[in-house]
Amino acid sequence: MTLNFPNPSRSYDAGAQRIRFTGHDGMFEVPFFVEVAALSAASPATTGAEAEYLSAFDAKRSSIQDVAREAYSHGRKNMYVLTQADFR
Repeated sequence: MTLNFPNPSRSYDAGAQRIRFTGHDGMFEVPFFVEVAALSAASPATTGAEAEYLSAFDAKRSSIQDVAREAYSHGRKNMYVLTQADFR
């Protein structure tokens, strides 16, 4: 099976400073997180508001999902945290 993202839901975790979203590989749910710092680099105009981080995620959703697929292809983990380094 391949990793896909049929559910567009995402949420902001203020404590961990990251956005959570979910991928699916067949019947398996795969949790992903994108650090806010990675979104800030992509959208430097953000001021830290939850709505702005979610909007930045939405604007970059396709490339974020591509990076998530790449990270997933390197081996299966319980969860994946995508950082600025993953977007280079």
